[in-house]
Formats: sequence, C-alpha cells, structure tokens
Amino acid sequence: MEANKTRLRVFSLSMVVLSLVIGMGIFKTASVSAASALNPNIFFIAWIFGGLIAFCGALTYAEIGARMPVTGGYYKIFSVAYHPSVAFAMNGMILVTNAASLGGVALIGADYLFALFGVENASNDWKALIAMAIILLFYLINLRGLRVSSIALNVLMMVKLGLLLTIVSAIFFSEGQASGSLAPQAIQDTDFSSWLWSFGATLIAVCFTYGGYQHTINFGEEVDQPRHTLPRGIFIGIAIVIVFYVLVNYSYFRVIGFEELKTTQGVASVVVQKIFGNLGERIFTVLLVIALLTYVNVNLLSNPRIMYAMSLDGVLPGAFTKKSQKYQVLTHGLTFFALVSIAITFFAETFDRILGFVMILDSLGMAASAATLFYLRKRTTQNEDEGKIFSVGFYPWVPLFFIAAYLFVGISCIYMNPSYGLIAAAVVLVLWVLYFFIRKMSNDSVSP
Repeated sequence: MEANKTRLRVFSLSMVVLSLVIGMGIFKTASVSAASALNPNIFFIAWIFGGLIAFCGALTYAEIGARMPVTGGYYKIFSVAYHPSVAFAMNGMILVTNAASLGGVALIGADYLFALFGVENASNDWKALIAMAIILLFYLINLRGLRVSSIALNVLMMVKLGLLLTIVSAIFFSEGQASGSLAPQAIQDTDFSSWLWSFGATLIAVCFTYGGYQHTINFGEEVDQPRHTLPRGIFIGIAIVIVFYVLVNYSYFRVIGFEELKTTQGVASVVVQKIFGNLGERIFTVLLVIALLTYVNVNLLSNPRIMYAMSLDGVLPGAFTKKSQKYQVLTHGLTFFALVSIAITFFAETFDRILGFVMILDSLGMAASAATLFYLRKRTTQNEDEGKIFSVGFYPWVPLFFIAAYLFVGISCIYMNPSYGLIAAAVVLVLWVLYFFIRKMSNDSVSP
C-alpha cells in the first residue's frame, strides 16, 4: 500500500505528459505549418491529426516501457529487437537530431531577440550568428558547472503555460482580423495529390511540436494500476495539449490572419502586441526568450549524459566519461555536443531547414522504435503474466497507425527536400559503420 503512494496516478501522469510535450516549438511552428497548408482547413486538421498520432505514440511507448522496464530503455530496445549496431546508429542519430533541435530553438530565440530590440528583416546570416553565440554562451557557462534545479524547470513549465494562456486570451480580446474561411471546402478546389502533399508538409512542423511523448517509455512500470491509469492519463494529457495547441493556432489565425501568418516572424509576440500593446509585447518577449534560453541550457546539460551512458556501455570512446576535476563537468561530451549544434546551425541557417532535416531522422527513429513492440510482445507473452503488463488497446492497429503516420511524415520531408534525405541516409550509414570501427578499436586495444 505504501509503495502505491509513490506511483503515478491519473493526474500526475497527465502532468508528466504535458511537461514532456509542451515545448518551445509552438511559438514558431504555426507560421511554418501555415506556409505549407493550402488552406486553413488543412492547417487545423493537421494539428488535430497530429494530436491523434501523439496519443497513439504515447500508448505504444508506454507498453514498450512496461515490457522492458530498464534504464536507458530507448537505447536498449534497438539493441534487443534489432542489433547493437542499430542501437548505436539510432541513438547517435538521436544525438544529432537533439543538436539540430537545439540549434533550431536557438534560431527561434534569435528571431524573438531581434523582435525585442525592434530589428526588422534581419538576414538569415545574422540570425544564425546570434543563435551560435547563444549556444556558445551557454556552453561556456556549463563549463563552469552550472546546474539547473528541478525548481527552475518547474518554473519554466509554468512560464510556458502562462505564455500560452496569454496567447489564447487574445481570442477574447480580438475583434477578428483573420483572412481565410474555416468553412468546409470542396475537394474539387484542388487535386487530391496536391492536398495530400500539403497535408504531409503541414504535419512535419506539427509532429515536431507534438514530440516528447516517446519518453513515456520511461514510466511504464511506475504507474499505479497501469492498465487503467496509463490510457486515461495519457488521453487527458494529450487532450489538454491538443486543446492548447488548437486554441493557440486559432488565436494566431484570428488575430493575424492566415495569409499573414505564413510569413510572420515572432508570431507569438506579434499577437500579444496587437492585443496588449507594446509594453505587453515586450514583457511577453522577455519571458519567452528566458524560456528559450533555459531550454538551450537544459539540453546542453542532458545530452552529454547520453554520451556518458553510451561510453560506459563501450560503444563510445572512454573520453566521454571523463569529468573536469574542478567543476565535475563532462567536458568532452559537452564540447562535442555544442560543436555539433553550432555546426548544424551554421550550415542550416534557418529553422525551416533544420526542421526538415530533423524530422527525416526523427521519423525513421520513431517508426523503428515503435516497431519493436511487435518483437517485445512475442518475447514477453511467453514468459510474463499479461495481467500485470499494460497493453495497448486495439492492437496491432494503434502501433501500425503510428508507424504509418511517421513513415508518411518522413516521406513528405524527403519529397520536399530530397537532398536532406540523402544527408540523413549518410548520417545513419556513417554512424552504423562507426559502431564496428569503435568495436574493432576496442578489441584491438585489449588484445595481448
């Protein structure tokens, strides 16, 4: 009885899902997704459909976590279901996408910093330079051993929710300046292939914004009465996110207008400025920049620890386990991750380019990791009491839908940017080959 008090119940689990999913993308991706949508209907359908994908994904990863409750589960499932080389390539790919996402968030921060100081039409080169400077600044700070406490992270979550509520409140203060109609449009307005590819392109930014639920893999065994609590908690959490995201996007649509939304930089600040004036816009932008910079700092803290774990497992060089004597910082991992983030930011220059590259790799990783559920079900059904393990309802359709959706997103990314597909394939291939090279070097070093 006492143990159950420490387990997650419906409310706590819903809050965990909220904190995992609601990130910084919603303050930028609305304009990116609107630019890809042929009309407002596609735009809003994509945001609702993205929520359905997230719900199915969260349930799928929750069962994977319940069937393989180990530390570093996202690394282990690839090793067990496929091969250690695949686990290395996929998790190396995740580090690359994390570095790219960090660069993307730094670019969002650069956009809002320019808006804060009243600089309009700043060039992509200047934005990239500011973003790289942000990463470099927090790299230097982290070398001094700065730690972000859980209290600070909780405050950040409250700031994000407060910012979103501010944007949503603009719906009630705005007289409505939206261009475009939400009335149902006839299919004959455009051919089906154009509609389909527009929907796929819109989903790219949407799925990026809904990301984070895959971390439900980590608490499949930490939930009270998981068969009942997991689906309810995840459904409530994702439902709240969908409502938030749809209302925020409707606020953008209503205040700015659909066509203007496609090209507006710093869209959240523009909405607040139109409704609450210049002072409100400045206060909002300062809080948003603080939240963005804290996200950069947290990622620089957490990702070197992934490399640390991989190094302990023998799939990365031992240098990634070394800490500085004075500040106990994972210097090699921190430096490597910061350099990769800066390099991607330098070459990509814009958030849109980073988004396309990230989502190709992310789609591959999501589809491949979700597919491990079929192997785990076959393996554990023989040995485990099924009554004690959370199982996804409507199996296998829920995980199959999730996998198909992410394959569609990945194909949409490649269709829009074939060169990014080649780069992504090269990254995975290099990482896969690198695994065997590291293993050979390790074996040679221990040979007599």
